[in-house]
Amino acid sequence: MNEQLDDMYREVILDHYRAPRGSVPLQMFDITNDGRNPSCGDELEMQVKVNGNTVEDIHVGCKGCAISIASGSMLAEIVKGKSIEEAKRIAQLVRSLLKGEEVDIPDDMEDIDALQGVKQFPVRIKCALLAWVTLIQGLDNYENGHAAQGTTATTE
Repeated sequence: MNEQLDDMYREVILDHYRAPRGSVPLQMFDITNDGRNPSCGDELEMQVKVNGNTVEDIHVGCKGCAISIASGSMLAEIVKGKSIEEAKRIAQLVRSLLKGEEVDIPDDMEDIDALQGVKQFPVRIKCALLAWVTLIQGLDNYENGHAAQGTTATTE
């Protein structure tokens, strides 16, 4: 990765870290799920308001490293307004990206491209994945009628 691109990725991560999107807790929600990254100590609380089959609103409250907070912020920004199916597809795309697989990042998800730099630091991959695995588990719980119980997703 060239230095100019690396600097751009770093700026995107820092922007999301300093001003995380989706950080305001929801008054009403249909899905609640927690996430933990035992290897780094990151903790995440997620609330999702669903309208029909659409993610109407989302809260991602993350306490942890800059990568984890930034990734959760990107998730909140990207999945709001998407169908549940599309949100899960995006989460799988991010998982594939972080595993080093070739993926095409849609134009409306350019910030996700910044997570590619995380692959250079294998110990940080779990930090970047935390919000996405928490979302997938929460949406799966919702589709199986267990969203109100909440569970804890983990990157282990």
